[in-house]
Amino acid sequence: MKADAQESQSLVLIVDDEPFMRLILRHFLEREGYQIAEAQNGIEAIKVFKQLHPHIVLLDAIMPDMDGFECCSQLQNFDCSKYTPILIVTGLEDQVSVDRAFAVGAMDYVTKPIHWAVLRQRVKRLIEQSQLQKKLEAANVELQRLATIDGLTQVANRRRFEEYFNQEWQRMKRDKRPLSLILCDVDFFKLYNDTYGHRVGDRCLQKIAKTLKYIIKRPGDLVARYGGEEFAVILPNTNAEGATHVAEKICHAARTLAIPHKNSQVSPHVTLSAGFTTEIPQPDSDIEEMISAADRALYQAKAAGRDRFVQNIQLPKSKNSS
Repeated sequence: MKADAQESQSLVLIVDDEPFMRLILRHFLEREGYQIAEAQNGIEAIKVFKQLHPHIVLLDAIMPDMDGFECCSQLQNFDCSKYTPILIVTGLEDQVSVDRAFAVGAMDYVTKPIHWAVLRQRVKRLIEQSQLQKKLEAANVELQRLATIDGLTQVANRRRFEEYFNQEWQRMKRDKRPLSLILCDVDFFKLYNDTYGHRVGDRCLQKIAKTLKYIIKRPGDLVARYGGEEFAVILPNTNAEGATHVAEKICHAARTLAIPHKNSQVSPHVTLSAGFTTEIPQPDSDIEEMISAADRALYQAKAAGRDRFVQNIQLPKSKNSS
């Protein structure tokens, strides 16, 4: 029975110091539909492995210079080996040799003289299992990503905001570096929804989110939907001057979008209000207080007429900062 179309694309690396054994393995596996690469010793096998990234390795256990066990152990050190099963081909079947094969990372073994029907099934099964593992891990990564993404705007959700802000708060505290937080809100968004409908309102939020992602480009920064029409921007290693520049760009970009808002009380277009705060986290400082400080600055921006940004100046806790 021939390998199916997907298997026929699989590359098998045959490693054996005996030319005749490589020849008969090649002929058998080519008839099964596999592509073949060869190496005549362990050192050459490592070189070919790094170049070609085969889907499976058939590795002779007993070879001069570097035997199959040592070669198998070294292959495990390469990132590309994660989804590449190694099948030891050996004339040894004592318990010590079998245990050693699995200890160095082999997924299975076949003995010489080779039972061809067994080899066919083991090669097929190991490749299938490896590809399935790869797909499952990719699916898990995607599920984790989706769990932290806001479905409407495709920026980070509130859960991811809280996780990341806490992470960066602790890191900036350890490194004694400034952390800035911007909270921004779409001005008169309830009026916008009432005027144009919720579907148009959703598209408005999507455009705002896309614009924020375009502005916030550093890998360590994060844009999140904080709730409703409110967004948050986390800026690690950013002082007040840097945060001022970003907040100004955010407000300007919203105006540049020129999304009509005929019932806005400040502009014929959609605008944003933003508040931010900057802090070098201290051992006795409070992460929730920093969020509250940015929220107070956002409130001040709205109270001052909207379509602007305000930096929070921390007040002593005994005073009324609202």
